[in-house]
Amino acid sequence: MKPLALFVAHDPAGSRSRVTCQYKCGNACFHAVPNTSPNTYFGDIVAGISRRRLLQGSAAAVVAIGAAGALAACGADTEVGPTGSSEGTGTDFTPVAPNTEDALVVPDGYEQGVVIRWGDPLFDDAPKFDFFAQTPAAQAKQFGYNNDFAGLLPIEGQPGRYLLVVNHEYTTELFMFPGYRPEAITREQVDIAMAAHGLSVVEVHGEPGTGALTPAFGKYNRRITATTEFRLTGPAAGSPLVKTSADPTGTKVLGTVNNCSGGVTPWGTVLSGEENFNAYFVGKAADPVAAARLERYGIGESDAPHFWEKFDRRFDIAAEPNESNRFGWVVEVDPWDPASTPVKHTALGRFKHEAANIHVTADGTVVAYCGDDERFDYMYKFVSSRKIEPGAGAAARRHNLTILDAGTLYVAKLTDDHPDRIDGSGAVPSDKGFTGTGRWIPILRTAADGRGESLVDGMTAEEVAVFTRLAGDKAGATKMDRPEDFEADPKTGKVYVALTNNDKRGAEGKPAPDEANPRDKNKNGQVLEITDDHAGTDFTWTLLLVCGDPAAADTYFAGYDKTKVSPISCPDNLAFDPYGNLWISTDGNALDANDGLFAVVLDGDRRGETKQFLSVPVGAETCGPVVTEDRVLVCVQHPGETDDASVERPASHWPDGGTSQPRPAVVAVWRSGGGRIGVQ
Repeated sequence: MKPLALFVAHDPAGSRSRVTCQYKCGNACFHAVPNTSPNTYFGDIVAGISRRRLLQGSAAAVVAIGAAGALAACGADTEVGPTGSSEGTGTDFTPVAPNTEDALVVPDGYEQGVVIRWGDPLFDDAPKFDFFAQTPAAQAKQFGYNNDFAGLLPIEGQPGRYLLVVNHEYTTELFMFPGYRPEAITREQVDIAMAAHGLSVVEVHGEPGTGALTPAFGKYNRRITATTEFRLTGPAAGSPLVKTSADPTGTKVLGTVNNCSGGVTPWGTVLSGEENFNAYFVGKAADPVAAARLERYGIGESDAPHFWEKFDRRFDIAAEPNESNRFGWVVEVDPWDPASTPVKHTALGRFKHEAANIHVTADGTVVAYCGDDERFDYMYKFVSSRKIEPGAGAAARRHNLTILDAGTLYVAKLTDDHPDRIDGSGAVPSDKGFTGTGRWIPILRTAADGRGESLVDGMTAEEVAVFTRLAGDKAGATKMDRPEDFEADPKTGKVYVALTNNDKRGAEGKPAPDEANPRDKNKNGQVLEITDDHAGTDFTWTLLLVCGDPAAADTYFAGYDKTKVSPISCPDNLAFDPYGNLWISTDGNALDANDGLFAVVLDGDRRGETKQFLSVPVGAETCGPVVTEDRVLVCVQHPGETDDASVERPASHWPDGGTSQPRPAVVAVWRSGGGRIGVQ
């Protein structure tokens, strides 16, 4: 059995521990970049210009920063404090300072409470969680591990009652089981881990006068795990590429894994992205074509830390060469029907989906935006050929549940406005910042009957659906710095993309910086703003934020005064509040502080103002923000996950304190005494 690679050379783009890198993504950042395609885009052409010429042009770009920015770049201290926000802006709070506390830190005047944590029972017949006496049967009825996305859906006609839908990205067996040794992993431990994956649906009740939420044993409560049956729809369903010995029809998949972020649809379902699924499979293919496909998805190259293949042949490529093709999809769950079979939508393509989020145009066209969370991979959108039907009636519901099964899948190609001014330093290229245009290249069309039409030469429709990364390569898509969450502004329709980081940008043999990805060895990430012709193929773009220490020259906050913003690093999940502000959670803060949640003003003379609302405990990342008028929800993932920690020596005792083991949990934050979030 392959040993865990916890002591490989470790210089990640952010602050993730070796343990987190191992279990969360199979040490993806320490393996070869899967995208070795030669596709040329405008940034590559510009990179061909001599480095000397680029450096000659960089002086003008530095001038564009302005004298104040240049002084700040020389290392002046950055002070963050109240900015005098007006009533009703949603960002009128005193920012939390960067810190390394083993606590969830919130602004003065705010309170917090755990909503639900790993192991809490979801059903009245589920046992109370006992860290030292876990069983697969118990975990299947308890809240799962490492919560990421959170959706809060009001229950009609029951004020203050909601369905909380949360996905569970991955398990860290090292911190789940006392005395765990990977070389001696047991069937019971594997079964517990499988049951801790997937999604949880739980009814929660609000407490009058506060933003606290209390779980209840409601009729909608449900656990979806790595063994729950899913249905494949779209052009890959029934294809030989997804048929296995256990499923010769190629239409039924057991389980979902590595569910990262997600979104709530206008028709009341939840979408979740299967992200680092490659880290669950071991083995290589002898056939060179199959081997190249596996390599493009990082299968057999990344470390598989869970060892499921020891007890389940599905995860052994040699035994089941097509099983991995059944993961990497956007899944859709109907939380209002606990008996329903969840769906994997192959019309949306297969890659390391961070999420899928929906925008509906004025004529009812549904557009789903997706990012492939990998260094130098691509941005996608799916435009449905079906229009949304309003209302909650049975007929409208049946129709809307098929919306993501017919339409066109596109991949994005970006062009820079100022290619000769990008030299890898992050210097702002113009008085309008970082700007450009783009177009969406169609790669797959799915008809109403589910049959696909390939729009990529040399690939069948089934191949485009299953090996979407290869289709993006052929289409010449733009290689991005880990495109993760997409969110469309519900007021303006502009689309925002979190680009987390990419420490290989500009490295020898790797793509050079371009205007949308403007820094060499990008450790702090950026946020892209797209003005899209949603159902069309053209768009313009700008960078809203180039993240990092505001005192550094390579950061940018939409032109806002950098002495008045909070440091922010490694943007991951995005959300909007009722006032139109963008909220950003971070993963892997590279600025020597805990991860956090930040509010960013998008319009007016305060555009770019960035303020930290909370920070999470030691070793944790901030996930799944939900921001309403009266509460903020965050998922605190992998608290205490540091390299020098163990069950015997926990690095964190959050959330229960004392000598307790750390447990991932969902937390609610609200104004003391009630009142609106971010409004004095």
